Amino acid sequence: MASIKANARKVICIGRNYADHVKELNNARPKQPFFFLKPPSSILPPNSGPCLQPRGVKLHYEVELALIIGKETKDIDATDEKGAMEAIEGYALAIDMTARNAQDEAKKKGLPWSIAKGFDTFLPISNYISKSLIPDPHDVELYLSVNDEIRQSDSTELMLFRIPRQLSDISKVMTLEKGDVVLTGTPKGVGEVKAGDVMRAGIKVGGKELEEGRMRVDVKDRDGPYEFKET
Repeated sequence: MASIKANARKVICIGRNYADHVKELNNARPKQPFFFLKPPSSILPPNSGPCLQPRGVKLHYEVELALIIGKETKDIDATDEKGAMEAIEGYALAIDMTARNAQDEAKKKGLPWSIAKGFDTFLPISNYISKSLIPDPHDVELYLSVNDEIRQSDSTELMLFRIPRQLSDISKVMTLEKGDVVLTGTPKGVGEVKAGDVMRAGIKVGGKELEEGRMRVDVKDRDGPYEFKET
């Protein structure tokens, strides 16, 4: 498959989809899936350099299973598991990097999260994972470590809203197009990284790690004029 970044028309992210993650950020548990967008320009393909921390940003990691959409999809029924799975061409592992202090300010003021989620390099992503390697996307283990210390390790079976419901709610609002990326939520254990840290992440199926999903991402300071300051 060609580059995930080159083919992505949009990146749709499901928020608050693991109960313990909702609790750790003191958020309200959602009654239905909610989602936000990251720009495709934030995608950091494998071996494309470090994740860059802008000045003034409190940088957090969130490991997630990513769906790669394989065909134009609209108005999926939430009960149509077969239709939802047929819309998926493959998978990837992704780290939804977040400027947490920028997000906290946006939530407090009722503003969009685009700044918090949209910086260049804020979506490190693994190599493409063939659909055949993940027979059941609701039964895989995701993990992320920082400097070789495990920070996140949980199963996708803990999702509050399963993938058919996610794709149903998204596709009733906006057409999913071939190449689109859907992030399915992050489990508990999110936290801060700083320049000099090394993140490693992976995905296991039946206890066996998939080589295609293995990730290493260094964190470095971002050059340039930008500096986050609360307004």
